[in-house]
Amino acid sequence: MRTVSTDELRDWLRSPLGSYLLEREQAYYDQAVADVFGFNAVQFGLTGVDFLRACRIPLRFTLGPAREADVRAELCQIPLESNSIDLIVLPHVLEFSANPHQILREVERCLRPEGCVLVSGFNPRSLWGLRRLLAREPRIFPWTGEFISLPRLKDWLKLLGFEVSAGRFVCYAPPVTTEQWLARFGFLERVGDRWWPISGGVYLLEAIKRVPGMRIIRPGWVARPAAKPSLASLTHKLEGDGRRLTAREALEWEEAA
Repeated sequence: MRTVSTDELRDWLRSPLGSYLLEREQAYYDQAVADVFGFNAVQFGLTGVDFLRACRIPLRFTLGPAREADVRAELCQIPLESNSIDLIVLPHVLEFSANPHQILREVERCLRPEGCVLVSGFNPRSLWGLRRLLAREPRIFPWTGEFISLPRLKDWLKLLGFEVSAGRFVCYAPPVTTEQWLARFGFLERVGDRWWPISGGVYLLEAIKRVPGMRIIRPGWVARPAAKPSLASLTHKLEGDGRRLTAREALEWEEAA
């Protein structure tokens, strides 16, 4: 898998097909991030596009290896404190990484309990996935990536303790390269959810980090204090010289105990 440069990615997003994809993804992200609350939100990768523009979280920034990122860092080693982020978005990051599992592990580490992650990726079980398999020039974005199927991604998230809360497919039109042909296939975007709901070219997924609460289970028995000896038993207690205690001596002994 070849690494995609920022300039190459930016140029592709300006193409008719890239603009078609970006328009639908931006609409979904704008709606999804507006419902997430907290203090810190981060966008990993695709730093040239602001997918957090509709987010109401006060501190928002981008992170990645690109020069224009607010925080320059490798996504496999994120310089953020554990349990410190409320929202993370991953727009087409996993399929263009050599180690997507490690990125998800870092996402899980940085998110607060009940924090949210939004992931978008290319669907290999679609016309876009078929186009990648038949690409004459596989070294051109986005056909350079390793497309990850949605069931596989859900399994990865489940193993890390995430619970999928929402999602949808977009980009049902075939990946043609001209605006004219994209307009002709525009009706597929309107009927795709009903005709073939799992065959969109791109999936968008929301998941929440769940942390089970710990509850201490106490034993059913309760320690009870030892009963004090009764006065009657004390009257029969022998002292060292063999003499029995009188009732008055037994009462004074009980009060002293």
